Amino acid sequence: MENVWLTAAVWLGLALLSSLISIRVAVSVALIEIMVGAVAGNVIGLELTPWVNFLAGFGAIMLTFLAGTEIDRDIVRRKLGPSVGIGVASFAVPYVGVLLWAHYVEGWAWAQAQIAGISLSTTSVAVVYAVMVETGFNKTELGKIILAACFITDLGTVLALGVVFAHFDAWLALFGAATAVALWVLPRLGPWFFRTVGRRVSEPETKFVALILLTLGGLAQIAGSEAVLPAYLVGMALAPAFLKDQELAHRMRVIAFTILTPFYFLKAGSLVSFATLSSAIGLIVVFLSLKMLTKFLGVLPLTWIYEFDGREGMYTTLLMSTGLTFGSISALFGLTNGIIDQEQYTILVAAVIASAVVPTLIAQQWFMPAVKPLEQKTETEKVSNV
Repeated sequence: MENVWLTAAVWLGLALLSSLISIRVAVSVALIEIMVGAVAGNVIGLELTPWVNFLAGFGAIMLTFLAGTEIDRDIVRRKLGPSVGIGVASFAVPYVGVLLWAHYVEGWAWAQAQIAGISLSTTSVAVVYAVMVETGFNKTELGKIILAACFITDLGTVLALGVVFAHFDAWLALFGAATAVALWVLPRLGPWFFRTVGRRVSEPETKFVALILLTLGGLAQIAGSEAVLPAYLVGMALAPAFLKDQELAHRMRVIAFTILTPFYFLKAGSLVSFATLSSAIGLIVVFLSLKMLTKFLGVLPLTWIYEFDGREGMYTTLLMSTGLTFGSISALFGLTNGIIDQEQYTILVAAVIASAVVPTLIAQQWFMPAVKPLEQKTETEKVSNV
């Protein structure tokens, strides 16, 4: 019989160890948690119980939601070209490149190649947002452009998966209608509710947000979709309220990063099998390299066109090369629906997880640009206009 307390202690002990290592080596804790999870999963065999899976899934939902709340509509309007252009290219070029390679070079069937293309076209909102919060880039214009571009990229992934493989039925229609109603109501209902209840020890604001996310997540699952899909849109709908109330955003980040996201990132790492890695390392490296190459071909030239400086352009391109949540979801979709086999799934997931680590490490170690908070930049602009 499972000892739930000792199991929880092991997981949180690994989370604490990851935090300490992250502080020591100055690398994002999300990446350290993935690597610690991979080692622990292969050495001690981390147990993926239903409650662990729930916390990990809720962590992915909360991270995706919080990333959506960071979208500043004024900046997106002013920087619509870079946000949309980089986002579209970040999806389209890897999708086509990986699809063609998997089909014509590796000999995968067309449907299998489509799963490969979709899985490796993604950008990880979870990883990017975690890095943004730790480095302070979530409060900069560059960070908000990157987060908006992440949304466009993953929207392309969701649409591709939906158009190519989804079953269009009444449940999907209900899920779409419920999401549309929520997005229409929340920009008005959310701020009114937050003002009415005020700040209480019982945290009604946080519970309200969690209720919305879990309800839409439940409808998504019934429709054969994924619970994380509506979370970003809900975050965008509530972004003005969260931008005004930074204390609420801080409280939700504390909850997410303390008790939820460690389970998500540790679980992602634990799914990597060292035995499979050793037997298929060549193909995994090929897919990882292909993803990064196609991301560079699609994104880096646009950073030149939009006049990013050199470090900002490389940093943006590398972060757009990451993948985790939607990439893993897409690969798991292919496996559970019999489109790809277990070996193909492992190869794709390993490449996806590697793409969460490798580009981010390179970006943080060698291409980290200076952090320019929006307030500071705005004041400078005001002085220059006088």
